[in-house]
Amino acid sequence: MTELVVRRLLIDLDQPVERHWCGGDAFLTAWFNALSMSFPIGEQFFIDSVRAGFKALPPEQQAPLRDEVQGFVGQEATHRRIHALFNAQIEKHGLTNHWEPRARRRLARMDGADVRHGVAITAANEHFTALFAEWMLAHPELLDGCEPRLKTLWLWHSAEEAEHKSTAFDIYQALGGSQAWRLRWMRRVTVFFLGDALRQTVSNLRADGTLWRWSTWRSAARHLLGRDGLLRTSYTPWKRYFRRDFHPTQQHSELSERWLAANAQVFVRVGSSA
Repeated sequence: MTELVVRRLLIDLDQPVERHWCGGDAFLTAWFNALSMSFPIGEQFFIDSVRAGFKALPPEQQAPLRDEVQGFVGQEATHRRIHALFNAQIEKHGLTNHWEPRARRRLARMDGADVRHGVAITAANEHFTALFAEWMLAHPELLDGCEPRLKTLWLWHSAEEAEHKSTAFDIYQALGGSQAWRLRWMRRVTVFFLGDALRQTVSNLRADGTLWRWSTWRSAARHLLGRDGLLRTSYTPWKRYFRRDFHPTQQHSELSERWLAANAQVFVRVGSSA
């Protein structure tokens, strides 16, 4: 069981966000903007799925997981709210969120499905976000040059994603979810997540007028496929999900713990429930 704390971030997102807020890098700005566009609907689906899975457990299995589930819901609800504020600012730059309606149509097909499917989808997505979070926390210099409030936003979110990476996985196991479906959903989520992320990034760059700049493609190659690039460094830990003995705790979260301890002044602890 993981102790999860809900934190209120002390930043103001009512103020405008610069067009190329990520250190003037058009690609990184478009990439992070794309990810943020997926969060409100994604976080709500994760909340609903984990809640449904928890409620489907018998009382004796619910008891040891109750506090962790409440903390998970509280953290994800906070992420959903704060990224909605961020998205409202970047929408003023003429960006259109195409990811959300695509995701909404896909998720509508889950209505009436066995709750284990939603939990398995959540567990797969949480593995992705934990990998990305680890990469962000290992490379905070990516956010050098951007506003302190936005650097705080992304590193705080990364730290909490690493913190609650096991919750959906543990619920799925408690529900008796099969190994075959766990792996099947990871394969599907991989295709959908990466495809949607890249499509939305391209859309953002096209709207921004920076899609065909050499600097944009150079940044994309370096930050996704370079020696320390996100996709290149995440491949091995992504593959570990397919091991029969995999558990999210095998991916350590020291960077998350360190960041939260060193930056306690930027948030207020509000408890462990939504």
